[in-house]
Amino acid sequence: MEQRHFLAAGLACWFFLPVISARAADQGKYLVYIGTYTEHGSKGIYVCEFDSATGRLGSPRLAAETVQPSFLATTRDRKFLYAANETNQFNGAATGGLSAFAVDAASGKLTMLNQVSSRGGGPAFITLDRSGRYLLAANYDGGNVAVFRLLDDGKVGESTGFAQHQGTGPNKERQEMPHAHAIVMSPDNRYALVPDLGIDEVLVYPFEASSGELGPARVVKTKAGAGPRHLIFSGDGKMVYVINELDSTITLYSYDSGDGGMNPIQTVSTLAAGYAGANTAGELALDAQGKFLYATNRGDENSIAVFTVNPADGKLALIERVPTEGKTPRHFAIDPTGQWLVVVNQDSDTVMTFRIDAKSGRLKRADQPVRINSPAMVDFMVRGGSK
Repeated sequence: MEQRHFLAAGLACWFFLPVISARAADQGKYLVYIGTYTEHGSKGIYVCEFDSATGRLGSPRLAAETVQPSFLATTRDRKFLYAANETNQFNGAATGGLSAFAVDAASGKLTMLNQVSSRGGGPAFITLDRSGRYLLAANYDGGNVAVFRLLDDGKVGESTGFAQHQGTGPNKERQEMPHAHAIVMSPDNRYALVPDLGIDEVLVYPFEASSGELGPARVVKTKAGAGPRHLIFSGDGKMVYVINELDSTITLYSYDSGDGGMNPIQTVSTLAAGYAGANTAGELALDAQGKFLYATNRGDENSIAVFTVNPADGKLALIERVPTEGKTPRHFAIDPTGQWLVVVNQDSDTVMTFRIDAKSGRLKRADQPVRINSPAMVDFMVRGGSK
């Protein structure tokens, strides 16, 4: 498999912030699921207790044993959890896998329901469509995307859509072929947006929610060699922020919900001025109010860049860069209360929690690190199964 994970070279990523019932919010107790790379000593998906009153993350427990569960997605009712098994050999086939689990909301334990081929090597990102009836996967090593119907019992059913990407980019080591790195649904569920690191494109696929099919893509070209990795929508759905892995930048686009068109407005660096060390950008997320944007730097920087968001035009301005106190911060998530940011440091085997200042957006370390071998992704779940 291509060694992007270990050279510090994709929730991003993009993730859902849960809508919490008053009772659950008062309790402030959550389960945190952490996906890992099992070739470095871990065994699968882990679960921790999280207390939003203190920001304390409890000791990890193995929730389910499964190979290379690098990215996770959960249903809106939190009854089922899905994992991307980021391999190039799965059940005897030259592909990656998708695993479905039933969730025990009390203990956090996961029970395997079924596994299917992801229809491409190295699935790096999965998401559910807005109806919750389909699971979509971006296969990094396969350079393609696939859609799967979800059955009433939570199992992954037949594939309903597929698209193979074509092309290369100027970076001969990282862009020798297409590398679909994420797949994100538009707020109206009409389009699936796919940043492809290998060909410097964001492909915007029309999505048919009644059948799970993908239409011909609109192609949005990014800067040559940028390597688009993950993307997120602004709260009003009028803007899209794309984090570019290879040149450590974020590009803001206006978004046309009518035809899925994207036009660039601004590009900012996630790095300090004059910085010349090795680095690749990783994940990005907005706070719940859309006032601040956070993005990870992996490499010599190993930091979270914090930006303000201009409410008038969505443009970004850097506030600070905060060390994650570990190596290769691959992914992070903001807790459902908006007070805490939890980041996984893949190559130092640590998970760190930071307090978010509600007024300034600045970060401050909140607790001692929790140790998990090769953590890759973090996701919050409200206890009791509500979201």
